[in-house]
Amino acid sequence: MDKRPNFLFFIPDQFRADWMGCASDLPVKTPNIDRLAAEGTRFTRAITPSPLCSPARACLATGMGFENCGAPTIYDNLPLDRRTYYQSLRESGYHVSGVGKFDLHKADLDWGVDGSMLLDEYGFNEGIDSEGKGDAIWSYRKEGVIKGPYIKYLSEQGILDQHLSMYEHSTGNLLFEAVTDLPDEAYCDNWIAQNGLDRLQEFSKEQPWHLVVNFAGPHDPYDVTASMREKWKDVDFPQPIGNDQDDPEIILLRQQNYAAMIENIDTQIGRYIDLLEERGELDNTVIIFSSDHGEMLGDHNRWQKSIWYRGSVDVPLVVRGPAVGCHVSGALVGFHDIGATILDMAGAESLEGAHASSFKPVLIGESQIQRRVNKSALNDWRLVSDGRFKLVLREGEDPLLFDLKTDPDEHNNLSSEFPCKVDQLKSL
Repeated sequence: MDKRPNFLFFIPDQFRADWMGCASDLPVKTPNIDRLAAEGTRFTRAITPSPLCSPARACLATGMGFENCGAPTIYDNLPLDRRTYYQSLRESGYHVSGVGKFDLHKADLDWGVDGSMLLDEYGFNEGIDSEGKGDAIWSYRKEGVIKGPYIKYLSEQGILDQHLSMYEHSTGNLLFEAVTDLPDEAYCDNWIAQNGLDRLQEFSKEQPWHLVVNFAGPHDPYDVTASMREKWKDVDFPQPIGNDQDDPEIILLRQQNYAAMIENIDTQIGRYIDLLEERGELDNTVIIFSSDHGEMLGDHNRWQKSIWYRGSVDVPLVVRGPAVGCHVSGALVGFHDIGATILDMAGAESLEGAHASSFKPVLIGESQIQRRVNKSALNDWRLVSDGRFKLVLREGEDPLLFDLKTDPDEHNNLSSEFPCKVDQLKSL
């Protein structure tokens, strides 16, 4: 029997790093994620290579930075000639599976009603690639044809109209809050979680496996079920940093619903931990929790992502598993490094020419340093950080330099005071 470790990889969409329970002083409780952090390694300086779903997922799959990922916008599919870490893992003998919002060919707005479209080509043995929150609606509205497994499921349950009604007044903007009429089991993240649990239950214990669970939340719209809303309706949160534009009551409602989505995802993760214990595989499974990007949540008058502020580019990263040390690490790591790390821990062939590098040495205590700088980029801006200072370059505008130690909220541009630091980071 192949004794190499299994890999269970959770990727919620738009999960803000400082809203994870063990990394926050907010009233957000994530006991299952916190358990993984306490029994493994939690990274405090992990960022996304690009704070937008498709580019971030393409960077993860290929191990490339933004400029070379192959899908720089949400209107691009990851080219089929790009080698992925999923392919390398499958070729090494792993059973590679996944559920939820992959976002590898987002431009199609077509996943196949069983969610299998292009999964084999990207390196999966099987799985269920499903629609994101808005994608499901736009795809169905466009032609009135079901093109994904989640809309198919809702239709078969006779509750599709209930779901569509929540988006009745939306014309493409998902920046709204709502209580859905769907029952808890039909809520998108719960449905995704159940799909993954069903697949995990079928995995052979004779072959190592890799399962990626791509939650749709806590992405906007800030929609929750009635039971989720009930737990958070009276909980208070501090107002965002530097927001003077949004209604405080709307801000609080979104914060409460965002917290409810996070708590719900944590609950689903707990179900997987329980199943691994039942199967006797917990001690031989590397469990990874991260996100493709963050969420501004009203800071600096911004919502969603796509910007260079920390709320958008910082991501949570927790790894627990065999030989992984129990510590908190300040090593500079990127979301796209996770695939390289999985290949390294699995003894599989690395991706030739990839920018990503394995942080396995940090996990097992052989090193405290991953790389000199972190980088992120999107559209017309580029970001580089050495962990203390952060430089943002934008086309046609003056550079921005922030001292993250003395100014973690990124209010004060120091570029004119420290031109040498600007030049140093530019060179990197």
